[in-house]
Amino acid sequence: MLDREGYRPNVGIVLLNSRNQVFWGKRLRTHSWQFPQGGIKYGESPEQAMFRELHEEVGLRPDHVRVIARTRDWLRYHVPEQYIRKDARGHYKGQKQIWFLLMLTGRDSDLDLRASDHPEFDAWRWNDYWVPLDMVIEFKREVYQMALTELSRFLPRLNHHTRYLRSGVRARQRDASAMLGASTDREDDAPATDESPQKPLD
Repeated sequence: MLDREGYRPNVGIVLLNSRNQVFWGKRLRTHSWQFPQGGIKYGESPEQAMFRELHEEVGLRPDHVRVIARTRDWLRYHVPEQYIRKDARGHYKGQKQIWFLLMLTGRDSDLDLRASDHPEFDAWRWNDYWVPLDMVIEFKREVYQMALTELSRFLPRLNHHTRYLRSGVRARQRDASAMLGASTDREDDAPATDESPQKPLD
């Protein structure tokens, strides 16, 4: 389903845990990481599509999460031609997205990447909210930045104990990196590109 301008309506999901870390999923059989997202079907509202995608991609149901906020308007990105299926070129331009900020109220064990017959991810992890976006495929970076920035003002306030623990962990990580001369862009420490370069987008 495309709009008159050639953009496919879509939803994106920023899922938080109690430490304000965000869920990143690794795309099936690739080294690419991204937020959950998916198209809005005909007759669906953005919220209905979000809950459907949430269950299909990560196995969570409405009673596992709390909706905190959503972006006010559509955020659009243009997909370069080399990523578009040949039969869609000339019609499909990219995605227009409504992004939702959710809080996980259930447990990590409620996450199930095999909830559907067509899984999107084969691994997942929690990352800091402001994880560097240079690991996101280039044409999506601006939309990710806009969504995270708009939704950041709705982040729940962490209690003093949680902030203290997180600051201590970051300090120890910085000290260890300095001592070992460790690189900060290791593939297993941060999301890689969120699209397989050879895989055309729907």
